[in-house]
Amino acid sequence: MRSILITGSASGIGAAIVKKVASKDTSFTLTTKTNEADLKKVAEHAQNKGAKVNVLCGDLTNKKFIKSLVELARKQTGNIDQFVANAGYADKKKFGEFNEKELNRSIETMASSFSEIINLSIDDFKKSKSGRIVSISSFVNKNIGLNNNIFPITAAAKGALEALTKTLAFQLSINNVTVNSISPGYTKKDGNHSALSIEEWDDIISNIPLKRLAAPEDIANLASFLLSDEASYITGQIIKIDGGLSLV
Repeated sequence: MRSILITGSASGIGAAIVKKVASKDTSFTLTTKTNEADLKKVAEHAQNKGAKVNVLCGDLTNKKFIKSLVELARKQTGNIDQFVANAGYADKKKFGEFNEKELNRSIETMASSFSEIINLSIDDFKKSKSGRIVSISSFVNKNIGLNNNIFPITAAAKGALEALTKTLAFQLSINNVTVNSISPGYTKKDGNHSALSIEEWDDIISNIPLKRLAAPEDIANLASFLLSDEASYITGQIIKIDGGLSLV
């Protein structure tokens, strides 16, 4: 049984990954900051597929919470085999609109929490026979200014996350642990939560070569592959799933 820790797993991409990967041979530890109701629904879905599931809500900028999360992830099997770093959010405040506290919080949530979890569990991955780490990045640090939108503090955090991912891939290659990042394009959100208006979404879709937003399942399909044995020779990659957005 492989033990998988997934952050940001109550909705969207995180939830889709859980649903795609869940099986009787999987033990999950799932977390979100505050969306406990949806996290429990995702957990129930995984349990119905035979998976064992632990859930814990909390703030990934809190080191005590991260320590508790890692300890919980070890509880079921004694080891953490795989980690999907999906926690994050989009913030399109421009320079002059965001402050240092908001910038630091973005980096702490998306990049610092990744390094903290790895630092606490790196020996787990080294011992695992199925060591896999996948970070979920974004297009926002690559495709700048599409439809006049920029996401400075999110771009900073995702850029840092990608740098940590690639350097970790090099460090853990000797242990046969693969470490990769997925960089989605504009992705369909659950419910009404969005950094953009309906009009902005319509304009964006018209500029995507495949003329649609990514579905969370599009990202989950690749994440599932990267967590599998079939992806054992892929490491240190930043893989775009953007419907051709990077061609524009």
